[in-house]
Amino acid sequence: MNGKHKRNRIGLLYIMPWMIGLVIFVIYPFISSLVLSFTNYNLISKPTFVGFDNFIKLFTDDPDFLQSILATFRYAFFTVPFQLIFALFIAFILNFKLKGINFFRTAYYIPSILGGNVAIAVLWRFLFSGDGLINQLLVTIGLDPVGWLSEPGPAMAVISLLRIWQFGSSMVIFLAALKEIPVELYEAAEVDGAGKWRIFFKITIPLITPTIFFNLVMQLVNAFQEFNAPFLITSGGPLKSTYLTSLMIYDNAFRFFQMGYASAMSWVLFIIIMIFTLVLFKTSNRWVYYSDEGGK
Repeated sequence: MNGKHKRNRIGLLYIMPWMIGLVIFVIYPFISSLVLSFTNYNLISKPTFVGFDNFIKLFTDDPDFLQSILATFRYAFFTVPFQLIFALFIAFILNFKLKGINFFRTAYYIPSILGGNVAIAVLWRFLFSGDGLINQLLVTIGLDPVGWLSEPGPAMAVISLLRIWQFGSSMVIFLAALKEIPVELYEAAEVDGAGKWRIFFKITIPLITPTIFFNLVMQLVNAFQEFNAPFLITSGGPLKSTYLTSLMIYDNAFRFFQMGYASAMSWVLFIIIMIFTLVLFKTSNRWVYYSDEGGK
């Protein structure tokens, strides 16, 4: 018994740094933001309670917030499907036993590591600037330059492309799922005369739906919280077309010193993310198949 208690104490000691970090950097800010969302707080003077005024203002007297929500929706619903499709496509190719395949697996994963780097975002901005490399290539082949960062549509495409380029983490998870599919299923399907596309959509896709579901939820949550790209590449422009909610929260908190108002925004964003996540979980039983549950 003493030995068991000793092992428990040692285990608690090992996880203590993580628990301290969880309390300080997650739980405390989470609760504090909820409290501050009902206050008027400028980071200097003492917070004053204002009730639901911040939330009422968000939906009745702040058109920028509604515009930022719509921009965030456009960004998330454009990037997530393309990122997952591209990640699955590359994972499917890398699942073949080819010479030097480990090198290509590593090479395709590198953007996932570098993509969130500030230096990469700055480089992306120079590539798509008015006289950047992309426009120079277009001029070279006889096409007109594009206002990538000065027009709403192209600007959203630029920051979305950076997120899609970071497909490495999803690709690795897809690759692991593809390797778990029994080869016998493919062999039996080929014997029955099934073609490549039929095998892919009737065997591969159903068997990796749990992985698709996981990647969908994770990438959707990440997309709703995107900050680096709109902040460093487009600065929320042009015409606030890339002014995502996370960027608006940052501006109100640290540029305009309206921490209470920014906290209210963060909680609205949190609720939106929770709603989409719950909808995905509620509808997952219609299209996600688990082999240990008899296809349910």
